[in-house]
Amino acid sequence: MGIFSGKLSTLDDLLHEQLRDLYSAENQLVKALPDMADTAKDARLKQAFQTHLQETKNQVARLEQIGRTLSLDLAGHTCKAMEGLLKEGKEMMHEDASDEVKDAGLIAAAQRVEHYEIAGYGTAAHYAERTGHAEAAALLRQTLQEEQSTDTKLNDLAKSYINPKAL
Repeated sequence: MGIFSGKLSTLDDLLHEQLRDLYSAENQLVKALPDMADTAKDARLKQAFQTHLQETKNQVARLEQIGRTLSLDLAGHTCKAMEGLLKEGKEMMHEDASDEVKDAGLIAAAQRVEHYEIAGYGTAAHYAERTGHAEAAALLRQTLQEEQSTDTKLNDLAKSYINPKAL
């Protein structure tokens, strides 16, 4: 049956599976971000991870709101992609590297996560819109904008500050 948990007959079914996947991904990230913040040596990067942790908790709450609106149980699915991305991030946390290089690597790992989330939220928002779930689509687009903003902030921090220090 692939990565999804049931028969997918409609775009609405696919939306539900996407929402379960995002819910799992965000909950995994809530657990991982404190370790990333603790590992980061640069104060700006540490703050970025801490800020994104709170934002991610809000995103989980938004997904739960969507689940209630759609009478959908979001629990029970494991996002394997996020598992893999976070495993790579954890490996970076344990690399034998200078603080500056490790911080640059943490940003790279975090941006991979952000890009995965951007793809997921963009797709889910489109499905929600197409299936007539306007409120869900609006909430998903709100999260999509936050993920894009986080990616931009990480990119700016890397290019203007962290990566030059890592050279």
